[in-house]
Amino acid sequence: MKLLEELKNVDPKTPGSWPWFIKIGAFVAIFVAVVMIGAIVDWQREWSSLQEVKEKELKLRDTFLGKKREAINLDIIKKQLMETQLSFGALLKQLPSKSEMDALLTDINQAGLGRGLQFDLFRPSLEVASGVFTEQPILIRVTGNYDDLGKFSSDISQLSRIVTLNDISIAPVAGGGTLSMDATAKTYRYLDEDELAAQKKAAKLAGAKK
Repeated sequence: MKLLEELKNVDPKTPGSWPWFIKIGAFVAIFVAVVMIGAIVDWQREWSSLQEVKEKELKLRDTFLGKKREAINLDIIKKQLMETQLSFGALLKQLPSKSEMDALLTDINQAGLGRGLQFDLFRPSLEVASGVFTEQPILIRVTGNYDDLGKFSSDISQLSRIVTLNDISIAPVAGGGTLSMDATAKTYRYLDEDELAAQKKAAKLAGAKK
């Protein structure tokens, strides 16, 4: 009861006149409050730092997984690119260069003569450029029996260079017991560096005129 009376008589405006135990109690309360406020402020600061670290961790994890997927895909892409380059290189070897075109035309002619066929027409037409390649049509008309014509077509398809037979038309020869085959043989070659440079120059000039 005495303690309660003393607490009631305490004047907050004159702390110097407070009893010693009230002073100690007030000091302890203030100390605890300061420590708690400091702890709360520090905890909030640490909590914010922890959240930032977690966010950075998630971002780094996402970045790592993205780089990992890219690395895996890069290996696949490199492998596919190598396979494509090998396939393209093999296909390119089947295309004659400009200097080899005459030899290829001779091979086509010899394929027919080797089967005993008679050439009534063998006329190379103008080349048609398409990108980095040109198409060389050759109008041919050969006469012979059915088997020899079939074997000739097979020989053409087995040449080391790409040659196709298009627009084939076969008709009997009157009174001869033989057949006449009209066709357009097409072969392809890649443009050399000079031709590619000329093609680019022509494209630039055409673009400038527009």
